[in-house]
Parts: sequence; structure tokens; C-alpha cells
Amino acid sequence: MKKYLIVGLGNIGSEYANTRHNIGFRIADTLAQQLGGTFSTEKLGDMAILKNKGRTLFVLKPSTYVNLSGKAVRYWLEKENIPIENLLVITDDLNLPFGTIRLKGKGSDGGHNGLKDIQAQLATTAYARLRFGISSNFGYGHQIDYVLGQWTPDEEALMGERLTKSAEAALSFAMAGLNTTMNTFNNK
Repeated sequence: MKKYLIVGLGNIGSEYANTRHNIGFRIADTLAQQLGGTFSTEKLGDMAILKNKGRTLFVLKPSTYVNLSGKAVRYWLEKENIPIENLLVITDDLNLPFGTIRLKGKGSDGGHNGLKDIQAQLATTAYARLRFGISSNFGYGHQIDYVLGQWTPDEEALMGERLTKSAEAALSFAMAGLNTTMNTFNNK
């Protein structure tokens, strides 16, 4: 049985629950719901273990806060002996228009502190990431307030379909592979 680690980045605590920075948690929740799974509290995060057509997906919402996500990612990769090519990190991205999803097999952290910490902990940038566009509709010096801010009513109205599409992309990564998933879902 092939194993995959799907990591949705976000911050723990009710004050962060519906913020832009927590889109990784929301996509992880949607994926677990689609496959009938539930989360339980484990070491360094909440985990849902999902089985689908000969694959086991360990869906993790780290409890380390976004900026220190690498410790949880490294721990679960090592604990479950999951190869790095079977890792997918789901994160927010200021450089993409709202709701745009883009999957890449490697790349820079793009200024994202969570990706920066994962890169430092794994000593590589060669891991897949699914980026969800949150746009950059903020004034100079207000980036932190923006990413830790709530979605607008217009954004929230479109969120259901975007969450479903993103969760489908995460599942496709495990079922069909990186290249097929990129061709199917990028910029959709």
C-alpha cells in the first residue's frame, strides 16, 4: 500500500480558523470529509488517515503554527517512512488571484515562512506543493493583517467550489501522480 503525507498549513486556535493563512487546514478538512475520514490529535498535529484504492493518505494539520511547520512534516515523513516524492504541502499564496490553484513539484518558498521552515527541516525544495491563491489586495505594510484576516463575503461565497476543487487536486496527486494532476488542475 502506497503512503502519502498531505499537509495543510494553518494556525491552531479559533482566532485563526477562518483566516486566509488557514486555507491549508480548510482544504485538508474538505479532503477528509470527501473520503469519510475524521481527525484525531496526534503528535505535532491533527491527523486523518484515509484509505482510497490501495493508497493511504496521512492528512496532517500541524499544531506547530504555520511558521514552524517543518518539524511536524519531517516527523511524520520519518515516522511513517513516506518518501519525499509522496509529500504534498497545501498553502496560501499571495501571488495568485483568489481561488486559483497551482501545483508544483518543487520551488522556492516565495517568501512564505511555512514553506521556508519546511525547506530548512527537509534540506530541500524538491517537494510538491499545492498553492491556493489569496490575492494581494492589501496596502503597503499590511501583509500580515491581510493573511491573518478573514475572507470577504464575496470570497466566502465562492469558497465551497474552490475547496472542493483543491481537495480533488490533493487526492489526484496521490491517485494519478504529480504531472497528471498539474495538467488537470493548474490554473483551474
